[in-house]
Amino acid sequence: MQSLLPIEVDAHLTELVKAGHVDPVLDEMERRAEAADFPIVGRAVGRFLELQARMIGARRVVELGSGFGYSAYWFSRAVGENGEVVCTDSDPDNARLAEGYLRRAGRWDPVRYHVGDALEGLATVDGEVDVVYCDIDKDGYPAAWAAAAERLRVGGLFLCDNVLWDGRVAGLQPSDHADGHAAARQGDHAAG
Repeated sequence: MQSLLPIEVDAHLTELVKAGHVDPVLDEMERRAEAADFPIVGRAVGRFLELQARMIGARRVVELGSGFGYSAYWFSRAVGENGEVVCTDSDPDNARLAEGYLRRAGRWDPVRYHVGDALEGLATVDGEVDVVYCDIDKDGYPAAWAAAAERLRVGGLFLCDNVLWDGRVAGLQPSDHADGHAAARQGDHAAG
């Protein structure tokens, strides 16, 4: 996992978050991600996502691309037991893992998991939502924004992972993902 911050600053922030939030299930999820080289947002960003959702009083969050539930852990803390976090992922194994982790962490109650296409999962949610968190393939970001914009309440948040893509969207890093870069740039401009 790359950081926009200098390594030392990122490590310091991560240690601050770890000191303030101890959960063996979260530790286990992080170890799994590292061992499998599976991308997760990490604790500092997870806590940031939770704070963003709390600041707007979010009760309904939809994740487009949820993996095995790491970011859902943080959003479930924000929405509380009367809220709702709708997770989407195309891999049923990720859904199974997410349920196991989140149940053991006491975070499963507000979570509903849609296995299949992320935008189809968004379409299953009735009414407005407070937060849409987009972590799908980068070339899908413009379509995700278009679908989310119709569903977000006034004052809601459309949050995206990896929009700067380690500088690749600005041509600062070489890459063979030109289509993904163009989509990320288009998404940046559409949401801006």
